[in-house]
Amino acid sequence: MLRFLLMRIASALPVLAILSLVTFAIIQAPPGDYADYIRSQLINQGGASYAEADAQAQAYRKEHGLDKPLPIQYLNWVGGILTQGDFGYSLYYNKPVADVVSERLPRTLLLALVCHLLASVLGIAFGIWAATRQYSWIDSTLSAISFLGMTVPRFLMALIIVYLLVFQFNVSEIGSFFSPQYGGAPWSWAKFVDLVKHVWPVVAIATFGGLAYNMRVMRGNLLDTLNAQYVETAKAKGLTGGAVVMRHAVPNALHPLVMYQGVVLPYMLTGEIETAIIFALPTVGPAIVGSMAVGDVYVTATFMMVLSATLIVGNIIADMLLALLDPRVRQFGER
Repeated sequence: MLRFLLMRIASALPVLAILSLVTFAIIQAPPGDYADYIRSQLINQGGASYAEADAQAQAYRKEHGLDKPLPIQYLNWVGGILTQGDFGYSLYYNKPVADVVSERLPRTLLLALVCHLLASVLGIAFGIWAATRQYSWIDSTLSAISFLGMTVPRFLMALIIVYLLVFQFNVSEIGSFFSPQYGGAPWSWAKFVDLVKHVWPVVAIATFGGLAYNMRVMRGNLLDTLNAQYVETAKAKGLTGGAVVMRHAVPNALHPLVMYQGVVLPYMLTGEIETAIIFALPTVGPAIVGSMAVGDVYVTATFMMVLSATLIVGNIIADMLLALLDPRVRQFGER
């Protein structure tokens, strides 16, 4: 198993290197950089002439290495990561990129993991419930919910909820994790309840899509498994319907969902990112959008690399789970 894990990690490193190169190139493709943003701010808000603003922009560009060719900028960025763990300096936030990531990434990952747990538990349970009651009103209702969850855009659901909260229920605390009185307070049950009141729309929307997928896959696979010969044999031996489903059919129907774990974390992250942008929560999503808007390339590139790394890590975890469930996968991977 250790050899299997090491081979998966070794094969992932070249992929991560290629992703870093492609990501950096795509981010730098649009014209302009942060120095151009500074120039426009000096002209529009500082009242400076174009010549004065351009002179300051050029000085800023030279000071921070933005005047160097893109390959040199990329090599400096990657070299700093590999040799010093330095992801660059955020020009917009005026702090190291590592500080920006450490502030926002844990919140994002925690929200994504909570959404993943809820989507997995509820989706699998609803899928089993629908499959064991095929063509009933329960099956039809859950199938409709699954269809909506997989087709309705998450940003649209977020916009609808924001409209209802703000204009129908007069909720003013949008865009924060806590109410003002709990911002710097130590953790307590009241603070936790306040946190839930602020983040439940993001959790609900991100969970809905994952729940729909899990439910749809679980229902389809379980229906196929229930028609397998070994299930009929178990029934013939006198096992109850519940024992046949839970002990024989469900474990085998879970295999595709185990493979799905390879992409579920990035999926949940993108769901959280989409809704967090609408709600303006201080997580990864608004930071990516804000840094792209002003040309803060190192923040954008680092966050995109983090999302790419979660996809690679998720696939490695899925491979490990499949290898534990089926030794043939491990033997094939060691060849």
